[in-house]
Amino acid sequence: MPAEAAECAIDTTALTKRFGRSRAVADLSLTVPHGEVFGFLGPNGAGKTTTIRMLLGLLKPSSGSARVLGHEAWRDGPAARRGVGYLPGDFAFDPHVTGAELLDLLAAVRGAGDGAFVRGLARRLDAELDRPMGDLSRGNRQKIGLLQAVAHRPPLLIMDEPTSGLDPLVQDEFADLVGELRADGTTVFLSSHNLAEVEKLCSRVGILRTGRLVTVERVDDLTGRAIRHVHVRFGEPVDPTSLIALPGVQGLAGHDAQFTFTVSGSLDTVLELLAAHPVAELEVTRPSLDEAFAAYYGQPEAVAA
Repeated sequence: MPAEAAECAIDTTALTKRFGRSRAVADLSLTVPHGEVFGFLGPNGAGKTTTIRMLLGLLKPSSGSARVLGHEAWRDGPAARRGVGYLPGDFAFDPHVTGAELLDLLAAVRGAGDGAFVRGLARRLDAELDRPMGDLSRGNRQKIGLLQAVAHRPPLLIMDEPTSGLDPLVQDEFADLVGELRADGTTVFLSSHNLAEVEKLCSRVGILRTGRLVTVERVDDLTGRAIRHVHVRFGEPVDPTSLIALPGVQGLAGHDAQFTFTVSGSLDTVLELLAAHPVAELEVTRPSLDEAFAAYYGQPEAVAA
């Protein structure tokens, strides 16, 4: 085992999966160190779920390799999965089984489970454990899915759209839980279309497009390069042509002493010009992650479906 692989929760090298002539994932090389919350992003059909299934040893790679917690995911799948908690995007269940019965069954199969931890988390999420799963709303079924993923306190959590169907208060509770798990050293591999959630939880993101890893970036670096929204109100009327001429300024709107516009790149030149006039009010808004993707790749519809 390479030394760096043992130091990573997830390590893939040229990981590739073909279905006939179709290539779902191509040459994916990625490392996720222990204790990181990593966002795995891309539109539908980009290859995210196929990648996750190879990490779990549920699909055999066409070529390349995937190591999970130091184990080869396909050849040593049971050992790799022993340390993984998994929430699929299409969480399946027996509609006649209650949440409590499902959790008890999985604890028996795994031979591990922290009952006190699960009960406490169930109270935090307001999960209904005593009703048949088929009688629950989508959001309440998702709560059971989250509980089963973390019940055995695994060192690695792989979650596909974990907050789908959850109301905002429960999403906040989930965010708190992820922070607590990270503080305990748990690695979280999070696939999501909710870019606000990813921005809040993840330190780095990997972006997959048509089966290829486009980039791996720190969230702060990605948003730092994107456009910023600027609203300024001067203490006196200002000629707007001086603003229009500035590099990176676009979408100027307003008149007299009040303007809004966007800036791409450095703000230094803009701030120098603004400082030459009496400024009564200035607001610079940090871009969201989806705006950052749009600015970086120029195809927002291909990144944030």
